[in-house]
Amino acid sequence: MQSYPNHWEADVVLTDGGTAHMRPITPDDADLLREFHARLSPETIYYRFFAPYPKLSDRDVKRFTTVDYEDRVALVATISDSLVAVVRYDKVAPEEAEVAFVVEDGHQGRGLASVLLEHIGAAARERGVRRFIADVLPENRRMINVFREAGYTAQQTFDEGVIRLTLDIQPTDDSTEVMRAREQRAESRSIARLLFPNSVAVIGASRTAHTIGQTALRNLLGGEFQGPVYPVHPEAKAVVGVRAYPSVLDIPDQVDLAVVAVRADMVVDVVEQCADKGVLGLVVVSSGFGETGPEGRERQDELVRTARAAGMRVVGPNCLGIANSDPRVSLNATLSPDLPPVGSIGFFSQSGALGRAILQRVAERGMGLSTFVSAGNRADVSGNDLMQYWQEDPATEVVLQYLESLGNPRKFTRLARRLAKQKPVVAVRSGGSAQTTPTGHAAGGLSLPDYAVTSLFQQAGVVRVDDITQMFDAAQVFAYQPLPKGPRVGIIGNSDSLELLVKDAAVRQGLKPHDPVNLGPQATAEDFDLALETALAAEDVHSVVVVFIPALHPISDDVARVLRARSLDSDKPIVATYLGRQGLPEELRHVGDSGETLRGSVPSYPSPEDAVRALAYATRYTQWRNRKPGRHPELPDIDGARARATLVRALRNAKPSADDIAWFGGERRYDEETAISSEDARDLLSCYGIAAYPDIPVSSAEGAVVAAGELGYPVVVKADSPDLRVRAGGTFVRADLRTPEDVRSAFLSLHDRFGAEAGLVVQRMAAPGVPTVIRAGDNQSFGSVVSFGLADVTAELLDDRAFRLAPLTDMDAADLIHAVRAAPLLFGLPAGATSLAEQPNVEALEELLIRVSRLVEAFPEIGYVDLDPVLVNATGAHVLGARMWLREAPDVRPDAGPRRLRGVTF
Repeated sequence: MQSYPNHWEADVVLTDGGTAHMRPITPDDADLLREFHARLSPETIYYRFFAPYPKLSDRDVKRFTTVDYEDRVALVATISDSLVAVVRYDKVAPEEAEVAFVVEDGHQGRGLASVLLEHIGAAARERGVRRFIADVLPENRRMINVFREAGYTAQQTFDEGVIRLTLDIQPTDDSTEVMRAREQRAESRSIARLLFPNSVAVIGASRTAHTIGQTALRNLLGGEFQGPVYPVHPEAKAVVGVRAYPSVLDIPDQVDLAVVAVRADMVVDVVEQCADKGVLGLVVVSSGFGETGPEGRERQDELVRTARAAGMRVVGPNCLGIANSDPRVSLNATLSPDLPPVGSIGFFSQSGALGRAILQRVAERGMGLSTFVSAGNRADVSGNDLMQYWQEDPATEVVLQYLESLGNPRKFTRLARRLAKQKPVVAVRSGGSAQTTPTGHAAGGLSLPDYAVTSLFQQAGVVRVDDITQMFDAAQVFAYQPLPKGPRVGIIGNSDSLELLVKDAAVRQGLKPHDPVNLGPQATAEDFDLALETALAAEDVHSVVVVFIPALHPISDDVARVLRARSLDSDKPIVATYLGRQGLPEELRHVGDSGETLRGSVPSYPSPEDAVRALAYATRYTQWRNRKPGRHPELPDIDGARARATLVRALRNAKPSADDIAWFGGERRYDEETAISSEDARDLLSCYGIAAYPDIPVSSAEGAVVAAGELGYPVVVKADSPDLRVRAGGTFVRADLRTPEDVRSAFLSLHDRFGAEAGLVVQRMAAPGVPTVIRAGDNQSFGSVVSFGLADVTAELLDDRAFRLAPLTDMDAADLIHAVRAAPLLFGLPAGATSLAEQPNVEALEELLIRVSRLVEAFPEIGYVDLDPVLVNATGAHVLGARMWLREAPDVRPDAGPRRLRGVTF
């Protein structure tokens, strides 16, 4: 019997936005199972057991609750300590099991059956099951649809009045897409329940001015929330003129959202009362949680566990709050009295301290928000949840995120990549250089260097900016101007010196500026209008920068009217340095009936460099969005079964690391106990169509000569110690050895210099080419990651490498190669070459990267793969050095397997 599988426990979001807890069944669930069965309708019981079954016997209860977590497995879903659904499988053959589930009548239609099937399928695959069999009565259409819509390959037969469904539960593109779509709908709905409440209670509403509780209440009322607001105070009859109630349980009507502003030690009790009341969501503005230390962290975890168990999502704790400018709700459940007007920007901020300043800056620039969430310690609701919501929110066209930590980085990049194909995503991530997170955040620090995180953001299409000012600079273009169709920039102005600054800045940003059109200091509005008409009509102009800083006073707004009018009719973006103003000045705005700033408003920047940088962000984003999505090429020569057998053999011969293997930057750790043999590494690579050159270890000059004879001349003699190779640069190898005497001399030279630690080997020599390095492995933050760079001392010292998430598409592989600064060396003729036929075969290198990414994605036991060097020449990409380190595979990989909410303990 297997021990209790803790990693099968999960919090999940249901289709209506509520939550449930899922876990393996135990004998202690006997009473819960009896109560659950007693609540089932006769029809539901008949569908499950094919007969009336009004009561479970003690024998039945023992059989159902006692499982071995191997051949007999059952999972239960609970809400508020009540069991609401059960799914189980029983093996009937080595790779086949019967599966059945039942959902309490009152909770049917909430997606419990689908998520139960996802999780029981993952558990079954872990135990070697490949197929599920389900017998279903024909009239049980709901259960049949659950199986059919799971995305698995299914077969159906009919016999003796029962439909038998056979499902191949191996993940497919269709089943993964179905799971992701359900996840998106459920998490989006859970956020919508927070942002569109019909009623709000403020628990901890105070009669004392300037307290958190009274501030939250006043802001709700002052923001003209469209539903009832209920202050909760243990003694007061009214707070700020509104009738108060002793507890949330005393409120006579439904409460959708609770803003909690009581002491930290009282919060869990309040959450339990909210659960009894049927509250749908919580905003906890109280502090005193994870940011205060271990005791506060335990309190924070208990808060989230209690809320999720009752089906509630939590914003916070220690947060500024949430807001929705939609006139249907006009929700200001924040501690900020003034919110920006209605707009098309969705904003997520983890920092409560910065939140109010951020909102003020948005308003000062004349911009508007659709929704705003400040998550504070981010114990539950995160930026990932908001991206799920914003993907389908028609009111949000641009997404801004101020991030201090990433709870599930791999999920972040997956969601951002999907969202960015529709809407720009602009992110500031603080603390990048320190690789730390603020105290109290429910997330650990990232285990990749900051430049690697930037690479992964670029892969996902996220516009990463350096600070909040740049975030708003970029947002002004994205929210109020069309996207540029290309990099060519027209420049119009009345100051020759400022126009030259624009041109220089454009070149530095990788744009292609035209020569400026200088209208002179006396230029009129008509001059600007004609120049804009000409530039916007030109096919080789994709965007326009306008500089207007007249030397004389008074200044009329005639030029502003021209800019505004031309912008309204143009499908090309116009940005300006207008009087050195920042934001969207009134003269450059198009204003709606409700006073909101509309598209076509012209963003202005205090300096030409700021304007060009914002335009460059938009241009690079457009180029990313317009790229082909890439594909995962078919690689028919991959032998996964042989790879698994090879890995099992290698695991027996090596001691896998219990820790993550740091394989980036200067923190590489080589633990020989966790390394597999060169032979096993080559065998494992060959399973994925990667041929690594064999080498023969040698301990004497004569042994080296014998090895050279076996391999065939010419050969190389080199050191095989990774640490030594890094220290010694290119001096660890002797190449182009064509005679026995050459081999003896090379061996003795290297042995005399480095001694026995060199680990000298002899290897057949490859034709000259460009030496590169491919490294890949399972990263604790991002999952499977691949890095690429050139194999030379300079590249190592400058850490000139790029990173991408595995598995790579063909476009990802091409981007990865181009992303390193030394990439041009791969796209020209090598020294001494005379024709294009001798150019490095970059296509072969791209395929090699794809194969390596498939390998590390398939086997999380592979902690680190180091292919160094990979020589790229005209004939292909040749792996001359291959080493591999193993680790204990994690129970749950980041963003892999069935959908689940991030855990509350770390």
